[in-house]
Amino acid sequence: MLEARALAVLRVAVIAGAAAAAAGPLLYGVVLSVRPFASVVADPLALPSPAGADLSAYPRALAGEEDGGFGLARFMRNSLAVAGWTAVLAVACSVLGAYAAVRLRFFGRDAVGGFFLAVYLFPGIVLAVPLFVLLGRAGLAGSLPGLVLVYMAQTVPVALYMLRGYLRAVPAGVEEAAEVDGCNRLQVIVRVVLPMALPGIAATALYVFLIAWNEYLFALLFLVGDQERWTVSLGVARLADFAVPAPVLMAGSIAITVPVVAGFLLAQRLLVSGLAAGAEKG
Repeated sequence: MLEARALAVLRVAVIAGAAAAAAGPLLYGVVLSVRPFASVVADPLALPSPAGADLSAYPRALAGEEDGGFGLARFMRNSLAVAGWTAVLAVACSVLGAYAAVRLRFFGRDAVGGFFLAVYLFPGIVLAVPLFVLLGRAGLAGSLPGLVLVYMAQTVPVALYMLRGYLRAVPAGVEEAAEVDGCNRLQVIVRVVLPMALPGIAATALYVFLIAWNEYLFALLFLVGDQERWTVSLGVARLADFAVPAPVLMAGSIAITVPVVAGFLLAQRLLVSGLAAGAEKG
């Protein structure tokens, strides 16, 4: 009995410690973002009173340069467009490839999954120069559509690998029944497979979105010369400059997490069932 109580107390202590380690820096960043800069300089660890909270760092971080801000709202719009189109196009291309790898019989089918994963693990820095030359000759260097193509090339392999596990969860008998009812292969995919695999597709799309939202190397390589097209990764790197006040830096860092958190909250039910399906059948 004593041992069981000790284990229960230890379990609670470990969970509380892990939660504090994970949430502590985020909470400190939120507190720092609503404190006046003079107060932060005087006592960085102090907690602000409700009356002393200052939210001016958020408008300053989001406003454009012409209004005395740092343009983070524009960078967020660019990243939303790039990451959104990357997620849609990468998943749309990957669904058909993943379905073929799961249902069709061809030589080397068993090695396809490992090949996809190996391509994803290939270092991105090695591809930087060839991609820059290729997009430069195509006239897409320095453009957001060109960056979308680069991110698609980077994320399609991992999307294929993930979707294979989710599509395996779709019973083959359901597809056979649809074919008996007169559906061709494309109709089976659109009317049967995609609705049943929707949770896994949502989980994959969100993962691809996060990769494109957080990517820095290729954004720096292709967009460094045009600040109007910068993404949030470049914008936050600019905010990290020593001359930017700490509350503004924290406000910008908190602001760029809002779209990601909102996506998780909106797709929470689909994500939970999708991740469970992938773990069960992958």
